[in-house]
Amino acid sequence: MTSILIKSAIVAFASAAASLALALTIVPMIGGTVDGNAFLMCIVCPLLIAWPASAHMFSQSARLKAAHRDLARAHAQLAATHRRLAHKARHDDLTGMLNRESFFSVLDATRRKADRGALLIIDADHFKRINDSYGHLTGDEALLLIAAALKRSVRAGDMLGRVGGEEFCAFLVGADEDEARTIAERIRREVELVRFRPVDERTVPLTVSIGGTLCSQGASITELMRSADLRLYEAKHGGRNLAIIDAMPRAA
Repeated sequence: MTSILIKSAIVAFASAAASLALALTIVPMIGGTVDGNAFLMCIVCPLLIAWPASAHMFSQSARLKAAHRDLARAHAQLAATHRRLAHKARHDDLTGMLNRESFFSVLDATRRKADRGALLIIDADHFKRINDSYGHLTGDEALLLIAAALKRSVRAGDMLGRVGGEEFCAFLVGADEDEARTIAERIRREVELVRFRPVDERTVPLTVSIGGTLCSQGASITELMRSADLRLYEAKHGGRNLAIIDAMPRAA
């Protein structure tokens, strides 16, 4: 408020000075004289008019700037909220991985660009026992450890998603059969090395079974999932804590 009064006072006195200067210049040129009353009017009138007018103008300008700042701040907050909601809608709350819908959406988009790669389904072994024995909160801790092991094991650019309660998927972009087997085995081993101690100091083993399939040209996501799921079934019935990778069967 003080700055507005000061600026409006400067404008008012400048207007009075300009008015007086014009009167002293123009009036003598037309044969008149600036007497006491005219001199007073040249000063008082600009002060009475310019001071409140400029104060109102500066006040409105300050309000407009404040409104613009508030609008910009609100817009930034709205944009940040939108980004958080968009991220939340696409990612699993617990692990931070892509959720089921987003994973398959990204997989479909990636497959449109390049067919080469491998799809893995990773399922935690005997996970119901952990939930039943220690509770679901402890089960969530185990899932976080498994998710961290998966993230450590894949390459930059590979996609990870949580597609079920204790089931994850990985799409290994551009991987051939040897690379897919190597990464799947690295995942299996990394999870096996996790030291999960939910109670006291006793370690509860964590393992995963992995089924994977190499992507064949033109195969749909449903066909890829079916093929990988068959390999997962083999790994489960082969004793668990196994990784079985193969090409899609010709029937698919």
